Amino acid sequence: MNPIFNLSSLNLSHAGDGRSRLRQEDSPPRIIEHPSDLIVSKGEPATLNCKAEGRPTPTVEWYKDGERVETDRENPRSHRMLLPSGSLFFLRIVHGRRSKPDDGNYVCIARNYLGEAVSRNASLEVACKFDIPLSSSGRNGSFRCPSCIVEEW
Repeated sequence: MNPIFNLSSLNLSHAGDGRSRLRQEDSPPRIIEHPSDLIVSKGEPATLNCKAEGRPTPTVEWYKDGERVETDRENPRSHRMLLPSGSLFFLRIVHGRRSKPDDGNYVCIARNYLGEAVSRNASLEVACKFDIPLSSSGRNGSFRCPSCIVEEW
């Protein structure tokens, strides 16, 4: 009596000698923690979370407004780091005319040989702080507004 195998639940992996072997434990990537929208002050640190699972462990890449995000792995001078969990960490939020601003829409993509998984979009907005008079006494206060562009002095 021959056992019946459900081949759709098994994954084939090619050995170096051209032979294939069954690998039941392998699975395509799946996003288990999606990034959330953030509003962060210029110069402050921030983290866009993304966690993925799969076997083999998927690699994670980030995209901002459709363009791949460069991290410290590709450029040691980058202020962005890809954490081991897959999250994107900003040492400081950049927002000004001298450098490409960090505000925009982000997505993370997890990949392994079985496919890819794409997270939900998350927006990162830069909050600006202004000092304004709160009363006739001349005392100053502050408020924050998202997506302000402020000239650097």
